[in-house]
Amino acid sequence: MIVRRYQQPILNYIGRMVRERELALDFSQEVFLKVYASLRSYRPQFKFSTWLFKIASNFIIDHWRKKKILTLSIDQQPEGDDDCLPVQVPDDKPTVVRQYELQELQAKIDAAIDKLPASLRELFVWRHINGLSYEEMAEIKGLPLGTIKNRIFQAKEMLKTLLEEQPWPA
Repeated sequence: MIVRRYQQPILNYIGRMVRERELALDFSQEVFLKVYASLRSYRPQFKFSTWLFKIASNFIIDHWRKKKILTLSIDQQPEGDDDCLPVQVPDDKPTVVRQYELQELQAKIDAAIDKLPASLRELFVWRHINGLSYEEMAEIKGLPLGTIKNRIFQAKEMLKTLLEEQPWPA
């Protein structure tokens, strides 16, 4: 029941953070195994999704520590790579032309999100893709609410700048 309810949000989050679909699938399974093994430590006074995303966040942090990923300054423009999750096309079957346009737009947005520093990308994905509240994110990260709001704002501004810099078809 837990996997069915949270599989897609966790996969989306992890996929955005590691930028490799197969790795995201593997990591999602490992997170759910950790959740299952840790169910006794869950305290019902807290929201379950917050606890679950905290475990996923810690798992990603551990992965980065092992991988020794270079950190970037917020002011430094990160180099983007084209290694991203496949574009999700809606089920309502738009025309082929519309599908192509949507894929191009999604690819540009994904590329821009991938260029965000990991700390901002994580919060942006949680807020705008997984729908977590600012309060939930503050609890997961152990940061003040104002800091979370500020970083989400920074992520939006960076994304806006990145998207404005991209050439758009006429």
